[in-house]
Formats: sequence, C-alpha cells, structure tokens
Amino acid sequence: MDSTKMQIDSPAAEGHIDEGLYSRQLYVLGHEAMKRMSQSDVLIVGLKGLGVEIAKNICLAGVKSISLYDPTPAAIADLSAQFFLREEDVGKRRDEASAPRLAELNTYTPVSVAPDNVLTDLSQLSRYKAVVLTDYPLSKQLRINAYCHENKISFVSVCTHGLFGSIFCDFGEEFAVVDPTGENPVSGILAGIDETGLVTALDESRHGLEDGDYVTFSEVEGMDDLNGAEFKVEVKGPYTFSIGDVASYGTYVRGGQFTQVKKPKIINFKSLADQISQPEFVYSDYAKFERPMQLHVGFQALHKFQEAHGSWPRPMNKEDAAEVYKTATEIAETYGDLKPELDEKLINELSFQASGNLSPMCALFGGMAAQEVLKSVSCKFGPIVQYLYFDSLESLPSSVERTEEACKPLNTRYDGQIAVFGKEFQDKIANMKQFLVGAGAIGCEMLKNWAAMGLGSGPNGKINVTDMDTIEKSNLNRQFLFRPKDVGKLKSECAANAVQHMNPDLEGKINTMRDRVGQDTENVFNEDFWQGLDAVTNALDNVDARTYVDRRCVFFQKPLLESGTLGTKGNTQVVLPRVTESYSSSQDPPEVSFPMCTLRSFPNRIEHTIAWSRDLFETYFVQSVENVNLYLSQPNFTDSTLKQSGNQKQILQTIKDYLVTYKPITFEECISWARKEFEEQFNNNIQQLLFTFPKDSLTSSGTPFWSGPKRAPSPLTFDAFNPEHMQFIKAAANLHAFNYGIKGTNIDDSTYKRVLDNMIIPEFVPSSSVKIQASDNEPDPNASEGTGFSDQAELNNLADSLPHPSTLAGYRLTAVEFEKDDDTNFHMDFITAASNLRALNYGIPTADKHKTKGIAGKIIPAIATTTSLVTGLVCLELYKLIDGKNKIEDYKNGFVNLALPFMAFSEPIPSAKGKYMGKNGEVVLDKLWDRFQYDSDITLKEFLDDMEEKGLEVTMLSSGVSLLYASFFPKKKREDRYHLK
Repeated sequence: MDSTKMQIDSPAAEGHIDEGLYSRQLYVLGHEAMKRMSQSDVLIVGLKGLGVEIAKNICLAGVKSISLYDPTPAAIADLSAQFFLREEDVGKRRDEASAPRLAELNTYTPVSVAPDNVLTDLSQLSRYKAVVLTDYPLSKQLRINAYCHENKISFVSVCTHGLFGSIFCDFGEEFAVVDPTGENPVSGILAGIDETGLVTALDESRHGLEDGDYVTFSEVEGMDDLNGAEFKVEVKGPYTFSIGDVASYGTYVRGGQFTQVKKPKIINFKSLADQISQPEFVYSDYAKFERPMQLHVGFQALHKFQEAHGSWPRPMNKEDAAEVYKTATEIAETYGDLKPELDEKLINELSFQASGNLSPMCALFGGMAAQEVLKSVSCKFGPIVQYLYFDSLESLPSSVERTEEACKPLNTRYDGQIAVFGKEFQDKIANMKQFLVGAGAIGCEMLKNWAAMGLGSGPNGKINVTDMDTIEKSNLNRQFLFRPKDVGKLKSECAANAVQHMNPDLEGKINTMRDRVGQDTENVFNEDFWQGLDAVTNALDNVDARTYVDRRCVFFQKPLLESGTLGTKGNTQVVLPRVTESYSSSQDPPEVSFPMCTLRSFPNRIEHTIAWSRDLFETYFVQSVENVNLYLSQPNFTDSTLKQSGNQKQILQTIKDYLVTYKPITFEECISWARKEFEEQFNNNIQQLLFTFPKDSLTSSGTPFWSGPKRAPSPLTFDAFNPEHMQFIKAAANLHAFNYGIKGTNIDDSTYKRVLDNMIIPEFVPSSSVKIQASDNEPDPNASEGTGFSDQAELNNLADSLPHPSTLAGYRLTAVEFEKDDDTNFHMDFITAASNLRALNYGIPTADKHKTKGIAGKIIPAIATTTSLVTGLVCLELYKLIDGKNKIEDYKNGFVNLALPFMAFSEPIPSAKGKYMGKNGEVVLDKLWDRFQYDSDITLKEFLDDMEEKGLEVTMLSSGVSLLYASFFPKKKREDRYHLK
C-alpha cells in the first residue's frame, strides 16, 4: 500500500519546540534531547495492546514521525488491551484502524502506515532512527536485528504474555549516553583546599559526588589556575573529596565553588544473536533473582511452539504446557555453565498465559519500551543493557478456580484477560465499585486501563471519578484522553466520555464529579458514599489532598492504591485495612526553604534570586494592591488591621505610594514607576548594602565579611539598550498598569524610549541609619517596626496623609493572580528579568525563562512513559484487591526510575500494633485500624461497663470540644452528674 496513506503533515517548524505543550516534559528531557527526538523517525511493528501503548507514549513525547505496521485483521480479543480499536474495527487492519486515532494525540508528530514490504525489503528500514517490534516471532526478530545492528538503527523488541513480559534493547556499538542519570549537576561552595588536594565543602554541606565524577572550579582565590580546570574526584567522606596533587596551583586563600561535570557514557551493545546465547540482564525484582534466566529460556520455548503450531499455547492447556516445558529443558541444556534450574510450575504458567493480553502489563511494558526508544534517539538516560524480564504471578487469583474451561475464549472483548484469570474472576472485576480521585495524567491512564479491564462494567459495578480542574494546553502532552478541542472543559467529564467510547460497556457506569475531596465537601462524599465503595485509587498531585483521602480510607476501612511520579521516577503504595500502614504513616522530607537574610541580601545561587523575584512579584502586584483595597473598604483599617501587622510604617507608606505619590493615570506613568523600581532594587539597595558592609569589611573574628556563601554585589547602571533591563521595565509597567486598569497593549518601543529619556533619576545617598541583618542568627532589624514602632507621631502623620476612603468610593485596584503558563501576561517575564538582574548584581549565572518558570512555578516534571508504567503497576495490585487477598506478603510497593533504569519492590510496611492486659490476658490492637464500634445506641453506663469488661478504664470521654465524661470527679459526684446509678 502507499506509504503516504493517512499521513498527517506536521505544522511544526524545523527545530521548533512548543514549550506550551511540552513544558512538563522539557523539565525532564531538556531542549537538546527534545530537538534530537524531533529529528527522529520511528517504526513500530505490531499494533495490539502493547504496540499501541508504545506508539501512544512516543507520539505524545514528540518524535519527527511514527510509522505503523501491522496488517493483521483486528480481533474482538484485541480489545482487552488495544484502547484505540473499536468493535466496528474488527476485521480491519490493525495499523489502518489505529493510525487516525494515534495521529490525534500530537499534531507535531505525523503518523502513517508503513508500506507492506517494510519488513521484507530491509533497506527501507534505513529511513528510521529506531525500530520497535512487539509480539514478533523470534526468528524474524533475528533477521531484522542483524540489519539494524549493522546499520546503526536502534532496535527494541518487547512482548507480554499474560502476567509475563520481556524487553530487549540494541542501540549499536559505541552508543553515547550524553546524560546517564538525568539529575542536575551538583555544586557547592568551598571551605578550603589543602596541599594534598583535599577539598572541603562549606559548613559541612554534603557534596553529593561519587567516585569517578568530574568537577570544575570557579572563583577560587589564591589558586587562579585551578579555575576552569577539570578534575576527577575521589570521595573521602560526605563533606570532603580529593582531586589529587595541586602543588602546582599555589595556595588556597578563600572563596570558590565546585560544579560537577556530566561525562558521556559509551555503551557497546551486542546483537540479538549474541545476546541470546550470553544474555545481560537488568533485574526488575531482586526477590526473583534466579528468574530472568529461566524466563529467557521459557520465552524462547514459547516462540518455538508458536512457529511450530502457528499460534500460542492454549490457556490452561496441560498438553501445550508440557510441550513448552520439554522444549525449554532442551534449550536450557545448550547454555552450559549458564544453564538454569527450570521451575516446571513457572514454565507451565508461562505457557498457560501465553495467549493472555492484559492492559496493565501493556501499560507497564509500553511505558518502559517507549522510554527506551526515546533514550535511543535522544541519547538521554541510561538504557536497558540488554534484557529485562518481569512477571507478576502474585496477581493471579486464589478465590476462583482457573481451568481450561474457565479460561477458554468466549468471543468477547475481555478474552485476553479471561485467558489469564478465567470468566468468574472477570465477573468480579466487572462488579467492582471504585473511586478515582483525580482525572489528570495518572487518572487518564488509570481510566484507560480500567476500561480495557472492564472494571465496573457489570450490573453491580460503578466507577466514581472526581476532579475540580479544567483542561489546559500543557495537559495534552501527557493526559492522553484529552484533545485540543477539550481545553477549558472539565477533566472528569472529558476523561469519562473518552473511555466510554473505548468501552461502551461503561456507558452509565461512570459517575463524574467536579468536587475537591476535602472537609468542605463531606456533605457530598458522605458516609453513604464511602460505605458504598470497594476500593479507592488516588491520582492526585499534592500531599495535602492525598493525606485527606488517606484519612478517610482509614476511617471507613477502605483499601487505597496510591501512586505518584516525578519525571522519570515513580512509586506505588498499597494501603490495606488492618494489614498495612497508611499513606500518612510516613512523611516526605520538608520542602527546601532558604534563609530570609540570604534572599534579602546574600544570594549565591540562581534559586535564591528566583525566590526573591517571585516574592517581589507578590509584593508589587498582589500584597500591596490587597492592602490598598483593604484600606479603601475597611474604615478601621489603620486602627485594627495595622496593629496586627509586622510593619505598620511600610504598609502605610505603600498605600500612600499606590494612592497618592505614584498613582498612575497613563501608561507612561507606569513606565516611570518601573524605571524608579529598577533603580531602587538593582542600584540603590545594592549601594546601601555595600555602604553598610564595604567590600573590605572584616567580621569580629578578623575574617573577610564577603567570603564563603556571601558574594559581594555590584550595582547595575540602567541601559535602555540592554534587553534584560528593558524586559524588566516592560513587564513591570504592564503589570502595574493592570493593577490600575490602564490599557498597555500596542505600546511600541518608541514610547518606552521617550519616557525613559525624559526621566531624571536622583543620585542615591546611602544612609548610616539603615540597618541590615547580617545573618539569620541576628535579630531582624525590620521586626522592630511592628506593633511597637517607636515613633507613633510619624505613623500618625503617614496615616493622616492618606486620602480618606470616602473620597474614593467604589475605587479599587486589581490584584494580579499568578499564572505561569500564559506567555502573554508578563508574569514570568517580570520574574525572569528581576531574577536575572539580581543574579547580575551578585555575579551569579543567569537562567532562561524556561528554567525560571520551573522553579518559580514549582512545576512538577512529568512524562507520559513514567505515568503509563506506574498505573500498570497499580492495576496489578488492583487485581489482588479484587481477589480479596489479605496477607501483607501478597502485595508490593513499587519504586522505579526509568532514567537509570531501575525497578524495585518491597513488601508494604505493616501497621503499628499495641497491646494491653485485658481480663483474659494480653490483647493486641492495631493502632491505626482498630476501633471500638457500636452498631446501636447505648447509654454512657453501658459503654463504661463494656469498656470495663474489656479490661479498659475510661478516664475521659469527649465529642469535639465537649467533655462528656471525666473520671476525676469523686464516685458519688460522677454517679449523680452522669446518671450512672
């Protein structure tokens, strides 16, 4: 067929990256990796559930083009995992039916169907940067891989069989990984370098380096030739490292910083033919250390069976399993010293599930394989070298009997799942009542998996999904159920509609809500709601919401499946009533914060200046405006509100500036205000700081004041031809104009130039009366200007100089509401410019708008591949919940980092237990899950008697703030007071 059929032209300009669409992904991959991806064509062979999952993730990531090849007619059983096929597509070519729906995901990535001879005329593969084979015969894999290996085409082969999966990667010889880990280079301030080359970090800060890392130095005094030179590191301790002999560099005096240098890693991949006989494994589960080699042999035996019979072994068929096991034992004999001890039950299970097709496994391996493809074309992150095997046999049900009759195909969309679990378990899945909290990235993937599984589709089944957010453009890169036409619509409704089209059995089975789950909505998510659930799944992006849902699950004794992602990292957690600890039982480390005096006067990192500029944004355009509006709306503002504030004088002065002194009428006056603030922040304040602490200042101990983390600043002289200076002026003027409702559109550069040329900036004279906090150990001199401000007369004069609110009836300013993703609102322009100007004051390397947005907006890096993998792991645990497993060893918490790559599992932590001596001996209680519950009303005396019978003494009983009973009253008074006779 014509290779151009269904081609959709890319509207992207060569090398252009749409930061609005890819913003969260850019914080993971970076611009260079994204550019390499945007120049790479990818071929994907096989469009069942696994193939379409890989194609979906690669398409969202944004490669140059994707070609699909799978001429096989779609079968009804494909719908067990192939979410882009519909029942009306049965009988059509899988690639032709899937291509249009995949093409909708990303207008920057054209999707086409490859020509029919793409795998027979291998020369056609030369146009691709990467080739992906899914569920493809091994003998044909060998032929295609040989061509790819010789022609430096990246090759990935991946397959799943029920709860088993395998992936193989070959990126050719001398493959260079530009950034093996994806972590930001570590850096730090020096405390010293001795004559032996031992480097000590300042204030015993952990340096974060490892043996073999490389570092460069800058701003080191006394060892000038050291600056810019590169050294290999030998770690001596958490705070020290050695760089070897430095005798020729002179003697260290003071100052300096070190920065880690990222070095490319060269990997020599071997061909599939070589790796089959001598495999290298990445271990996915260290509790199954002996299993990869067994599965390596078992998968080869499966392929031999498929080639001999033209089909995979039949579900739960013992004859087919015996043949697979016999073949596996013969293959194992060829491995000599590598020969594995085969577990017959394991190989039999592999045969029993060979024709099974599970959406969670496709999500897991589809996320992993797609990331490997992206690694191969971007050279970012460490690849799988070269095999990875995985199984989740723990997910097999024990509550139903799996027989050949129970697992036979029924000509339904769930046949791929029935082949593994049986029809009876499929009915259990269909009748689950599930609550999904959140319909964003994880929520979309979860709903897609549930739709393919048929979760909640039965007569007693139900899915409740809630999300208060609406869809934004940046969501489209990883929340694949949404399309550009959905921007602005409610996430929960769009997601539900999308998966109901995927599986019509869910029509009328999804209850969509737009309420935040919290204390203010307990009338919506009431007791009846929670009691009607079988399980809860979180798909949230903040700790507070997770903690609240967790508490409700503990209160109502409901199992909770928790997960989260951060770039290439992800985790899953199972919370099981009366068995495991809850999400809230452990806490994440607190968010990093910076000392106030560092932000105010002594920044030494770009993160410090970004935090300062973000605060300046709030001060100028939010807090000051809100104070003005409070003054205008509250008659007693100066009497009551100010007495509770930390700085009465500053607030009054701000109100006067905004309502009198610098109140603008025209946009030109907003430009003047911006120029005045430039001078104040980047010149005058720096001059004052240097007046208070001159560059030659010494501390009380005789050491230079400007040393270590304190960098001596320099004032900036305004230059209208400097783009950074003008960016501050333009952004500040437009935001100030917005506060006052002044139109600032279509103001050309000539207007700015005219206003700036006509301004007279008075010379600044530093004052000896200004006090500056030298460290956080000293009291803040500004704090004295609180409620105990000494000069009440000055305060009264300031208050009297303000216009009375009655003279400005109805007048209000408009506060700015920070929005980081709108490139036209000047918010990030201002913060970036202010941060970089302050960085220039202190000699700190500046940051572009993209990096500044990530830090100032606290953006969580996110990619579709990690989300796909994590939801696959969650759904494997969901199978266990549906089965009713209640032993802690049945479940697994997962931890992944696709960048390394790394995958590990641990048994959930059991809930804490306590004990007490009852009347009949020691009683063990679960401190988290146990409670004394009464199903009917009882009197206080009956309750106290029951507690006494249990061996417990009640000393106090309360409800909220009301004391209902106290044991400290004398007995007679207790009996009379509480009617206990």
